[in-house]
Amino acid sequence: MDTATDTATQVATDSAANRQDQSAIVPRVLATPAALELIAALRADYGPLLFHQSGGCCDGSSPMCYPVDDFIVGDRDVHMGEIGGAPFYMSPSQFDYWKHTQLIIDVVPGRGGMFSLENGRDVRFLTRSRLFTDEELDRLAPVGEGPAI
Repeated sequence: MDTATDTATQVATDSAANRQDQSAIVPRVLATPAALELIAALRADYGPLLFHQSGGCCDGSSPMCYPVDDFIVGDRDVHMGEIGGAPFYMSPSQFDYWKHTQLIIDVVPGRGGMFSLENGRDVRFLTRSRLFTDEELDRLAPVGEGPAI
């Protein structure tokens, strides 16, 4: 495994280890320290942010970061949770595919999505994932539909 994958795995492991109460809600989306650092830098430059993962044509299923006022969340988009204080949404078709996995948003070298705010910083957001355990499936954070911002 590479260092980034190791970091993402450690984030998920730390999250599980920090839940001492077995009835604790399991988050559907997490962010690595590198992702949280980039989110903070983008927020400083652009103000309140949101993430959307659509699986659309142009940037595939990359998580895209937008200023809150520059993206219209669809009525059926699924609100997965928050990372770094930014709501994270997913298209219903993507949610159907990813619903059994915990998303771990990371940052890797490369070009960001065409319209995503990290574009031009020589890094991009990347979705890593892991399957929920049977015990975690019973304790998943609820999801919502449409705008919650």
